[in-house]
Amino acid sequence: MSKKPKPVLLIGTSGWSYKSWRGPFFPPQLPARFHLDYYSHHFRTTELNGVFYRTPTTGAVRAWVEQTPQEFVFAWKVSKFITHWKRLGPKSGNSLALLERRLRLLKAKAGPVLFQLPPQFQKDTTRLASFLKRLRKPRPYVFEFRHPSWYTPETFDLLRDHSSALCISDHHDAPAPWKVTAPHVYVRAHGPSGNYRDRYAPQTLTAWARRLSRLRNEGHSIYVYFDNDQKSAAPLDAARLMRLMHLKADA
Repeated sequence: MSKKPKPVLLIGTSGWSYKSWRGPFFPPQLPARFHLDYYSHHFRTTELNGVFYRTPTTGAVRAWVEQTPQEFVFAWKVSKFITHWKRLGPKSGNSLALLERRLRLLKAKAGPVLFQLPPQFQKDTTRLASFLKRLRKPRPYVFEFRHPSWYTPETFDLLRDHSSALCISDHHDAPAPWKVTAPHVYVRAHGPSGNYRDRYAPQTLTAWARRLSRLRNEGHSIYVYFDNDQKSAAPLDAARLMRLMHLKADA
């Protein structure tokens, strides 16, 4: 009998290179081309956010793999062409195939796949169910909703049936409940006001650490990405949460 994979606990940031991080996180004179290498020696994961706007070249993806340690994991935020333009519709097949070709380049470093829906996209479980059936490759899929109408038992049951996670997001458009629908748990931290800025209060991160530790002890893999990127809040908060959860954090 094969052993069940040990749950992972990975904490990082959404993106890894911002000008405001120079000084608080990056050495001021470090060239941008070395930012990922520097970042990967402080955190074991990052969420690829730029790929939401433009599909990277194969060369760029291979370079990310080469610049990071063997155990590093990339979460992939799916192209807005699928989520915002096609809105998970039936004509997104070619885009899904392109996505899969890029994910295969990451090999063992491919982690969760995040679908972030637009705020005008209200609940449509029929469309979501059809889309989930087209995701044939077994990956840790995650759905971040930006309209509160999605937060219903029907949606949660549908995600659970397909082992897909509800993104636990505190974005100001539609803060999500802490609802677990998959073996993996995915948290996106957009800042205490949900507006990409300011650091979290220590007591907030302490409460998160307790909750996430319980979920990990129950067998869930945990992925947390801080998106409060302004003024280097994200790497500082990620490092603090890592320390609270007894992980090595050098930031």
